[in-house]
Amino acid sequence: MIKRFIKYYKPYKRIFFLDMLASLLIALIGMLYPILTNLILKEFIPNKQIAYLIGFGIAIFICYIIRMLLKYFVQSYGHIMGVKMQADMRREIFKKLQKLPFSYYDEHETGKIMSRITNDLMEISELAHHGPENFFICGASVVLSFAYLLSINWQLTLIIFICVPLLIIVSLYMRKKMNNAFMESRKSVALINGTLESSITGIRVTKAFNNSEEEIEKFENGNQQFVKARSKAYVRMAQFWSSTDFIANLFNIVVLIFGALFVFWEKIDYAILVTFMVSINVFLNPLTTLINFVEQYQDGVTGFKRFLEIIDAKEEEEKEDAIDVCNLKGEIVFDHVSFNYHANKEVLNDISFKIEEGKKIALVGPSGGGKTTICHLLPNFYPVTSGKITIGGYDISDLTFSSLRNSIGIVQQDVFLFSGTVIDNIRYGKLSATDLEVYEAAKKANIHEYIMSLENGYQTEIGERGIKLSGGQKQRISIARVFLKNPSILILDEATSALDTITESIIQESLDELAKGRTTLIVAHRLSTIKNADEIYVISDGRIIESGSHDMLMEKDGEYANLYKKQFSNLTC
Repeated sequence: MIKRFIKYYKPYKRIFFLDMLASLLIALIGMLYPILTNLILKEFIPNKQIAYLIGFGIAIFICYIIRMLLKYFVQSYGHIMGVKMQADMRREIFKKLQKLPFSYYDEHETGKIMSRITNDLMEISELAHHGPENFFICGASVVLSFAYLLSINWQLTLIIFICVPLLIIVSLYMRKKMNNAFMESRKSVALINGTLESSITGIRVTKAFNNSEEEIEKFENGNQQFVKARSKAYVRMAQFWSSTDFIANLFNIVVLIFGALFVFWEKIDYAILVTFMVSINVFLNPLTTLINFVEQYQDGVTGFKRFLEIIDAKEEEEKEDAIDVCNLKGEIVFDHVSFNYHANKEVLNDISFKIEEGKKIALVGPSGGGKTTICHLLPNFYPVTSGKITIGGYDISDLTFSSLRNSIGIVQQDVFLFSGTVIDNIRYGKLSATDLEVYEAAKKANIHEYIMSLENGYQTEIGERGIKLSGGQKQRISIARVFLKNPSILILDEATSALDTITESIIQESLDELAKGRTTLIVAHRLSTIKNADEIYVISDGRIIESGSHDMLMEKDGEYANLYKKQFSNLTC
């Protein structure tokens, strides 16, 4: 893991080495004070060397000005380096998210993913800057000050050093407990983010059903879990701080008692004792900083582990020799296809059917039967469990994702529009499209006139997920997007089921226009919209239980006829 972390420093090697050099100089200048103390007590005062005293005072003053400038460099450019590394990691994780399969998002909440991109990367950024800096400055200070203490009096130094192993043992023991506690704390933060994301996104549904209290209760459950986890983490942290601080204070006691005894036994003089008392802080402060750094280290390492969980997640895999077909078209065949999302739950069972090029077929049946799953399998959003799907003779598992999905246009019931302008959302179907091409696609989708009636026309901001538009308007923009893409294969997944009857009839005209000349797969709830399909398949419990034209199925008087009659009777009521 350390090697993987170090690679993010490579683009910033120059800043890193300058930062480390500045840190070393800061540590060296920090050693001047105890050395000067020893000189003043042993040389300048006894020999009344006032000129040397003033000269050294001016020199160390200049050194501390330099130290101030070096600290400014370390604090500013060191943090900038950390922020740039954070940006690199955020870029990498965002690109990774684009490559993950649908199944990943089925199992991971958006809020939790966002927590890893924001909170965790912030902690990693702090570790990236402060980690080497603290380790370098404090490590160098500890080594230099220890060497200096040995040069003054090695016996007293070794006595003091006896406390160091105890300090290390306690810190390592507490560190493990802190690591586990902070990991649980991270998970609780991700849970809150997930709850917030879900609640804020669905605020209009919450208000419509007057369920604010329910949302508050769900949030409070997560909030209490956070308090519990964070409290445990802080208890562990308090144990760490108090115990290590107690042991650190032993150093001062050891210096005071044994230093006084050494003076009494005439092994050292008062000048050395005072120098030792000053120098011990130069040794102790960076040592304490290193130990206290464990807290930040734990946060950063925990965040990096969670970052790597996404980076190491299995991506959508296409074959190394996958075929890139420029204009994919031809007969679509589902050949004994079975599929399950989880090992113990089969969604499709031995599905077989054909769609001739340019023909229109419809899938109908009860909810949960597997209709939408079939639509997800055709663009290879999920790999089939068994069997195969071919288009124009090509097994879709042998095709590149880009060539397959470029040839398929999808219009769904739940339209997703991005925050931005109308033209941006239509152009999403073909990013290289000209304005004229966008206008033409909008006209075909019967939305151009409405767009032109808006104050800013195609430059109108539509709000988050198109909140400023009606359901029909959003649907027509999504249809315009597919017109612009101009795919050879079209999937209409209950594209009009959420619309009122009048709006549905308008949208249906656009969909009929969109389907002309394209191989079309329709999932329909309202059976009146698919009467003219070339073939209708009735799907129930993951199987095809009936197939044929509308007239044939009505004559058969089976499941389709029952569904149609029930729907028709409901309409007449």
